[in-house]
Amino acid sequence: MESSDTANPPKTAAAGRRKGGLITMPFVIANEAFEKIASYGLQPNMILYLITEYNFSAAGGTSALFIWGAISNFMPIFGAFLSDSYFGRFLVIAVATVTTLMGLIAMWLTAILQTARPPPCDPRLGNCIKPKPSQYAFLFTAFALISIGTGGIRPCSIAFGADQFNDPENPNNQRVLQSFFNWYYASVGVSLMIALTVVVYIQNTYGWVIGFGVPVGLMLFSAVMFFLGSGLYVKVKPNNSLLTGLAQVLVASWKNRHLQFPPEESDGRHYYHSTKGSKLLVPTHKLRFLNKSCIIRNPEKELKADGTASDPWSLCSVLQVEVLKSLIHLLPIWSTGIMIAVIISQHSFPVLQATTLDRRFIGSFKIPAASFGLFGIITLTLWVSLYDRVIVPQLSKYTKNPRGIGFKTRIGIGLFVSCFATTAAALVERARRARAIDEGLVDVQNAQVNMSAMWLIPQHSLIGLAEGLNAIGQIELYYSQFPKSMGSIAVALFALGMAIANLVGSIIVNIIDVVSKRGGRESWVSSNLNKGHYDYYYWILTVLSVGNLVYFIFCSRAYKSCEGERVWDEDVVEDKAGDFMPKEAAMTDMHNSRDSSSTYFSA
Repeated sequence: MESSDTANPPKTAAAGRRKGGLITMPFVIANEAFEKIASYGLQPNMILYLITEYNFSAAGGTSALFIWGAISNFMPIFGAFLSDSYFGRFLVIAVATVTTLMGLIAMWLTAILQTARPPPCDPRLGNCIKPKPSQYAFLFTAFALISIGTGGIRPCSIAFGADQFNDPENPNNQRVLQSFFNWYYASVGVSLMIALTVVVYIQNTYGWVIGFGVPVGLMLFSAVMFFLGSGLYVKVKPNNSLLTGLAQVLVASWKNRHLQFPPEESDGRHYYHSTKGSKLLVPTHKLRFLNKSCIIRNPEKELKADGTASDPWSLCSVLQVEVLKSLIHLLPIWSTGIMIAVIISQHSFPVLQATTLDRRFIGSFKIPAASFGLFGIITLTLWVSLYDRVIVPQLSKYTKNPRGIGFKTRIGIGLFVSCFATTAAALVERARRARAIDEGLVDVQNAQVNMSAMWLIPQHSLIGLAEGLNAIGQIELYYSQFPKSMGSIAVALFALGMAIANLVGSIIVNIIDVVSKRGGRESWVSSNLNKGHYDYYYWILTVLSVGNLVYFIFCSRAYKSCEGERVWDEDVVEDKAGDFMPKEAAMTDMHNSRDSSSTYFSA
């Protein structure tokens, strides 16, 4: 969490007007949108670039991209920690923008400089050599710089944008913020579509030099736009990181491990440390060993005059403890999202499949092999819109749930659909390989098979549907289990799951590659798809997905604490009797009361 010097956005010295506001929207959104086009524009075709220009095998290139994805998903957690604790959002975004630009320029140079890559070769002649260590180093440096930049921009951009519009004195503050979020997510969706279509098409049509140069130009424009608006921004100062607060609970619990718990018959609220104004006075009995971190031994030494802890690494608040408990309780359900994230992250092999199929769409126009992922995004977008506007209103009439169905039900259906996605991929690949063998193309790598690439659309669409159900359900579940002011945990949990999923995906590919080619046999994930058995690879993913679904069912039944939305400090109000009740219930009582004063609804 961060806090500003003043409650309201400051005014500029020269013009006497408030900083932030609508005038900053083009600069903030342009930075995020063009960064996404630039970085995502590299990913779809990257497997082809590694195979054709760096002589990677299909398995080696896919494994490298999985690891790149893992680092790129992990870095935002680190970036959020730095911005919240030390540097603030503006500085982190500024440094990350320059770092991303440097990474894209480095990647562009790998295409421009022949010495940065191995010499050209023909795989059919067997004269291809591996890159030199210096060439590997240059390529992976570009990957690393892009990942580091991503880690700074993505966790901070939307929060930094919200800082520009957050004006408590404005009666329409919530509506303005909602408008910003709508424009923000719309820009993200458009950016992804442009990256998967326009940028990919340029790379396929005009080559790697121009194809990688376009993202560099876009990122340069993104940086210029961001820094042009520097004097207009509200720059909120860093305060404390949520991750630090959670770590303090673990450290304090260990330090206080020899303490005795207060007597069971005692009130308890005088033995535990609560922040000023907090309604959480006594910790729950679940994971009770963590409660020792908030036991007060000597109030005079351990508490300051304002009631805060003198040493937060020895004494924590009940709120900190309960947040960590909620996080731990969620871990089993969270772990079930790793396998579906592996499925969602399948970008490389479908591109290789598409290169061997007839990609004609309308007339002579061919869909770029790397653009078929667009069908997944379109499906996800249509499903979210349909679910929110049509399905939820109808379902809620029968389920009495304002969300239509519960969080865990939505997550489970997403896992179920993902099993069908990998099954469809396996069946299509089996048919494609059989057609290639019938046409005598077994030894002809990358030869086009007389089969339409439109058969790949079902697997992409099912993955998009599964993501719309599971991923969004995950984030909503995480948000429901933590205080609204700590919503960043939800994003961090999801990002961490994607990072681990990419590592798991890399491990799966490497294991299948090593085991399947023992005894001199052709690898199932061979660079020659016609000799390999990618259908077996997808069947393995299907089996793992089914096993994960069974594991989810077990976790879902075992962990009932995730079924309802937890009530935290900002979600409760005090009634006339001095008792605390959920804010929604209080608002309902107020609405039914004869006192119709509007002050009841301004809280």
